[in-house]
Amino acid sequence: MVVTGDPQQSDLLPGISGLSDVAERLQAVPNIAVVKLAERDIVRHPLVASMIGVL
Repeated sequence: MVVTGDPQQSDLLPGISGLSDVAERLQAVPNIAVVKLAERDIVRHPLVASMIGVL
C-alpha cells in the first residue's frame, strides 16, 4: 500500500496533521518505510509550471 499526501495541507486545526501522526507511528513497524520528500525533490513538468502561472 502507498499513502501519499502533504502534511502541511490539513483541514484540521493549524499545526495538526493526521498524516504526520500516522507516518510517525508507522515508522516503528518493521517492513514499513516512510519516505519524506523535500522541496528540492519536487520537479514539475514545464506545462504544469505554465498552468500554475495563469491560475
